Amino acid sequence: MGSGRPDWIAVTTRASPGGAGGARRAGDNTITFSFFMFTASLRPEDPAYTQRLIRQMRELRSYGYDGFDLPIAPPTKPVRDEVASYVAFRRALEDAGLGDVTITTNVAVTRTFDPSSPYEQQRAAALGYLQSRVDISAALGASIMAGPIVFPYNVYPVTDAGLPIWSDELQAWCRARFEYARGVIDNLGAYAEDQGVAIGIEPVDHWEQATPNSVGDVADFLGGVRSSAIGVCIDSSHVVLGSEGPDAFVTHLTHLAEAGRINSIHVSAPDRGQLRDSWIPWDGFLSPVINHYHGPLLIEVFNALPEFVNTFRLTRPKFWIPDQDEPVDGVPDAYTVAAEGITTLRKQLALLSGEQ
Repeated sequence: MGSGRPDWIAVTTRASPGGAGGARRAGDNTITFSFFMFTASLRPEDPAYTQRLIRQMRELRSYGYDGFDLPIAPPTKPVRDEVASYVAFRRALEDAGLGDVTITTNVAVTRTFDPSSPYEQQRAAALGYLQSRVDISAALGASIMAGPIVFPYNVYPVTDAGLPIWSDELQAWCRARFEYARGVIDNLGAYAEDQGVAIGIEPVDHWEQATPNSVGDVADFLGGVRSSAIGVCIDSSHVVLGSEGPDAFVTHLTHLAEAGRINSIHVSAPDRGQLRDSWIPWDGFLSPVINHYHGPLLIEVFNALPEFVNTFRLTRPKFWIPDQDEPVDGVPDAYTVAAEGITTLRKQLALLSGEQ
């Protein structure tokens, strides 16, 4: 997986949300912030919780953020009722004067909703689930839905005897599962096109997911996907922690850009924490990205919320949330981390564009 120029480069013509080419300026990209700092679910049926999220959005807007990436949790009610609750959430944003913010959504597939399942009934359920997430994204006014949507997040395959599968055996297993998933994702793309939503498949590093792990993995997977609405979501944390080196990254990035298949970019530290002083290779990651992509740059910080501590095996303290948590000496609050994050990203964009 992950080698050479994919065959579909010559025939795919759709422009990605980011566009390509042209001279760069520091302010060319919209900068957004992930609500994984505050929550794993919008809980749109809870008006009081909606107002809390609105207060947090207003605070973040004061730092210069143009919009937000919103997590869409797996369903807890019939889809029709579920979508209606997100319509109400969107209406609450508009009533609060936030109707103009850029919205994207984050979605993951699960063991139950698995596009790569060898069982047709389960793949059909996965398609219905992902289509419902597109409906929700459209209801929220989002034009991009991204996340790990090919294979269940944080799930690893085992043999019939319960032994883990790794290395060459895992690669063979992945190829078979990718074949099952392509039809589901292609059908999803056709559905998303009608809704005006672009889909970004996010490769997630091997510490969190069995497959796909690298940008090259997704590029290979897209070779069998016809829908032009389907592209890649590239996250700096996974690029750093994944298996590809900088040359391979640039090669795949360039080919995907030529095909209009870069749909989302996440700027996230390898430890999924603050950007201010992190191991993001700014020149190696951001420089080739902004040469090809003009869409939203999402700053993604996973706070040490109960939903995330086990998944990410977080050892760092929680960034305490004003009006919810007691202040903790020596630990920055969530708003400080967010404010420093956008300052850091703007500085790096200015440096790369020669404005500093």
